[in-house]
Amino acid sequence: MGFTLKRWRDLTIGFTPEPLIRIDHFTTNDFMRILKRCWRPMAAVVLMAGLASMAGAQVRDIGDITVEAERDVLLVRVESPSDELQRLAQGAFGAHGRFRLAGRGDTPQFTFRFTPEGDRGVDLEILSGSPAQSLLREGFTGTTRRQALLRAGDRAVQRTTGLTGFFASRLAFVGARTGFREIYTSDLFFGEVRQLTNDRSESIMPRWSPDGRYLLYTSYFQTGFPDIFRIDTVAERRDPFVSLQGTNTGARFSPDGRRVAMILSGEGNPDVYVSNAEGRQIRRLARTPGVEATPSWSPDGNRLVVTSDLAGRPQLYLLAATGGNLQRIATDISGYCAEPDWNPADPDLIAFTIAQAGRFQVAVYSFSERRSRVVTTEAGDAIEPHWLADGRHLLYTARTAASERIMLLDTITGRATRLSPDSLGKCSHAAAHFPRR
Repeated sequence: MGFTLKRWRDLTIGFTPEPLIRIDHFTTNDFMRILKRCWRPMAAVVLMAGLASMAGAQVRDIGDITVEAERDVLLVRVESPSDELQRLAQGAFGAHGRFRLAGRGDTPQFTFRFTPEGDRGVDLEILSGSPAQSLLREGFTGTTRRQALLRAGDRAVQRTTGLTGFFASRLAFVGARTGFREIYTSDLFFGEVRQLTNDRSESIMPRWSPDGRYLLYTSYFQTGFPDIFRIDTVAERRDPFVSLQGTNTGARFSPDGRRVAMILSGEGNPDVYVSNAEGRQIRRLARTPGVEATPSWSPDGNRLVVTSDLAGRPQLYLLAATGGNLQRIATDISGYCAEPDWNPADPDLIAFTIAQAGRFQVAVYSFSERRSRVVTTEAGDAIEPHWLADGRHLLYTARTAASERIMLLDTITGRATRLSPDSLGKCSHAAAHFPRR
């Protein structure tokens, strides 16, 4: 499949001021061949940042109500004496593919009542039946009342469906409202937005540490070349993490937080490397003649899935965390597969970006079924998938020529909800951390 020059320029917006070559049309194979020949520091970054199952039924008994998780959409009513909490809770449950908000005249299966307690607390009550009976009452606190509400909402999800909640996730993302791509954090619904960098440079691919304290990201800050930086969000300090000759990018913590996978090109080709949590003791996992990019860890930390053009065009490969040979995943869906993200809750699933009909969409591959399916239907591009804690929903960037916005997708129902507001301008590269309590 060929792509026009405009498409490839779209892919590299913010990363290179000019297209790599000045011709009217070239193919993906041409693009990868240029990377191999030139080995510009941008090579792996363009490949990485340029694109961009349902489980068996589980029974949960709540009082005298039995719920079969993952089978039916639950009709619920959300109530709160606080207009702010009411809007937030309705937005959260309205975006969750397992729930439908009850309208006038509907009889809900459950009512979720959220009552504010002080400045930082929320009481949750779950009711069901006619007349309504209280099945659960529980209090929640957070650094803000908004955070407490989202934690309470996650509890309601867990008690009525058996699913892990994700409403209380913290986001890291790239925002361009200042004219430069900077790193921001917020809650999942873009409240409490905080700008972490002000480098007037290009920053991409933020990734959380498992404990939610650190962020790794790639930036051209200081050197003008792609280096990896680490932000301590508690101490509010940013330090270089890896700044070697060539490309340094794509850093991701392992699930236990003790290792970091990354892409380095100091010795030639962009290859997969692993360091300790401090960016030291760096070692290469595999040496190949191809371009590797976007490593993502398996939930047990024993393997990585990476993008490589080893066979000529970008595809997905498995690599042992101890090193070895790349093993291709037969996704059988597109000649261009990249940006993989391994499901943290279900190791059977990997989300990734594909090229399809001249655009990009998000697909999900199942190891057990040995097949892929497209899960987005964007008229523009759908890129940069990132799973949430429940293993059912994911984030992605919806991109057109004029906009970039972060979306929430239920991969079971296909329901997509916009999260990022217009006031933040173009938003992309979302990554979520779910706090464990």
